[in-house]
Order: sequence, then structure tokens, then C-alpha cells
Amino acid sequence: MILRNPLVMTPGPTPIVRSIQDAMGRETIGFNDPRLVADFRALVDDLTSLWKCDGLAFIVAGSGTMAMEMGIVNVASPSDRVLACSNGFFGDRYVDICSRKGFETETLRPAHWGESVTVNAISDKLSEKNFDVLMLTQVETSTGVEFPLRELCLMMRASYPDTLIVVDGVASMGGVDFYMDWGVDVIVTCSQKCFGIAPGLGMLWASKRALEKRESMGQITETYIDFEKWVPVMRDTNKYWGTPAVNMIWALCESVRIIKEEGLENRFKRHRYYASAIRKSLRAMGFGIGTSEEMASPTVTVAKYPEGCGLDDAAFRNKVYGEGVHLAGCLGEFAGKGFRIGHMGNIDEGILVAMIAAIERASIKCGYKIEPGVGLGTIQRALLDM
Repeated sequence: MILRNPLVMTPGPTPIVRSIQDAMGRETIGFNDPRLVADFRALVDDLTSLWKCDGLAFIVAGSGTMAMEMGIVNVASPSDRVLACSNGFFGDRYVDICSRKGFETETLRPAHWGESVTVNAISDKLSEKNFDVLMLTQVETSTGVEFPLRELCLMMRASYPDTLIVVDGVASMGGVDFYMDWGVDVIVTCSQKCFGIAPGLGMLWASKRALEKRESMGQITETYIDFEKWVPVMRDTNKYWGTPAVNMIWALCESVRIIKEEGLENRFKRHRYYASAIRKSLRAMGFGIGTSEEMASPTVTVAKYPEGCGLDDAAFRNKVYGEGVHLAGCLGEFAGKGFRIGHMGNIDEGILVAMIAAIERASIKCGYKIEPGVGLGTIQRALLDM
């Protein structure tokens, strides 16, 4: 019997620490209350400066998918050619957005599910014809693959500096190494991933060049997600376009305070170390990993059931839930073959140990023959070496 809510170890939402919950629970005030205006102003400034953005950060009530759409429609028009790089289910979602908007879209995919499009493949494609915008996903939530974004940016600066780069950072921003001055023009994310807040906010960073591109496009068909509607608000938070999510703004303020206290570089390192420890523990229990260690992300891991282990996907994840941890099912070609773990945001060693313990107990109770403590011992040793 579960005496508390299970640990949410999905790729989103993620665990919410008490101080962020308390911020969300404050008594709501008007969006033009001077206290909220000041907090909102400081938050926009923090997001812009922390990620070294020469343009502007946007904070808008809505989902990550909304942020994805906002990210592309403000820098691409139907006359533009877009190269969309998809490493899985959510990369394909961005392809669908681009296609529905009427952009001339071409798609690059890796040879196999669980791999990444390579920088060389992108370079080869760009050498064939001119593309106005390049779109990619830094961490593909369906496969746990991390795209080599820094390597791409170096190549693009050297060889294709005129092509704008739009990045889906939904499962990476705030947990994976990245700064806007690498050469990215737009990156998008949302509140319930690495920022460790409840769902409800879309966030976006736009470079100076991206803002200039939007200015050159004239009127676009979108209204709510139009940069031109939101730029005045982000520059003067006393102004109004759409009602801000007051309590979520406060929650994000607290999340950013935590990030600043930890330090971005330390946060990036912690995510990578935790991810490595989790994968070592899973392998010790006999589970496979959905991608190679070189492509594995710091925020999401796909664990694959061992061949012939007898574990039924739905029954196993239900058993893990009964042991106190909520895992996610797999998508695409991995559906039914494993489970997904989100290990991002404000998690700690205690959460990781509890998660591995629940997976161990559920495995044994489902008839999978492993030695009790094999996964726990592995992750404990990894954490002691941290």
C-alpha cells in the first residue's frame, strides 16, 4: 500500500521541491500589482542573462508544444526553406508543425531509432541547397538521445552562418550544457522539465538576429504567440498582452533562484553524473539502454527489458508504481519494449536510490531473477564516487 504519492520519475512532470510548491501556493494578486511586475521583470532579466542571450527571453502561459510552435513561426515564413532534424517522436512533432505552417520542409532522420542525426549529415544536406532555418531537438524524450549541439554550432558558424538555428530544448534547457552565445537563434522549453515546476509555462530565448528576422516578416497569421505581441511585455512587464500565470511566475522565480544558487555549470555536471549512475545501475540489473553511452542524454534514459526476461511492460510499470515510483512507457519503435526515466530538475541522491530500489523490488516481484541489491549497490558506489 502506497502511503504517499509515488515519486514522479517520468520525463515530465518532474519532482517539485517544497519551496517551489510554496511559491505556487501564494495568494494570487493582480498581474499589474507592483510586486508581481517587479518579480516578473527580474525573472526575464535572469533568464536572458543566465543563458547569455543577446536578445530576449519570453515567459508565456502555455505548453511546451505551444513554445515549439512559437519558436518557429516567428522566424520562418511560407517562402522559407526549413531543414528539420528529427531523432524521434518529438522531433517528428516539430516536423508536423513546420509542414502544417506551409514551410518548404525537408527532414533528416538517423538510420535507426535510438540514434542521432549527425553533424556531418546536416553539413552534407546544407551543402546541397540553401536553407533559411535549421530545426533540431537537443534531447529527444522518446529515445533519450542527446544531439551534439555545440559541435553543430561550431560547424554552422564556420560554414553556414546565415542559416537560423531553432532548438527544441524542452527536455534539456536547464539541465544540459548550453548557452545562447554558442550561435543558436531560438531555443524553447517548458516549466515541468528541468526547471522542476508544474506544467503551465512555455519559455523561449530569442537572439537579436531572431528578433530582427521577426521584424522583417510583417504580419503573421498567429496572434497569441506572435513575438510582436510579447516583446513589449518582456521589455516592460507592466504592459499587457495576455494574462501572465501569476503563481507560476513566482514558482519560476524560485526555480531560477535555486539554479543560481547551484550554478549552471554545477547543475549541468550533476545531471550528467546522475544519468551515468542510473545507467550503470540499470545495466547491473540486466536492463539495456535505448542508445549508446556516447549519445545518451543527461536528462532522460530509455531502459530496455532483457531478452527473454518475461517482464510484461504494463504489468511491470504498474508494479513499480505500487512500489512508489511512477515511470513512463516508451514511444515509437521502443513502445512495449522498455520504460523511460526522467532524471532532471531538482532531484537528489535520495530520490535516485528510492527509484532504483523500487525498480529492483518490482523486477523480483514480477519474476525477473536478479540478486537483491545489485542495482542499489551499483548506484550507491557511483554516488559515493561523485
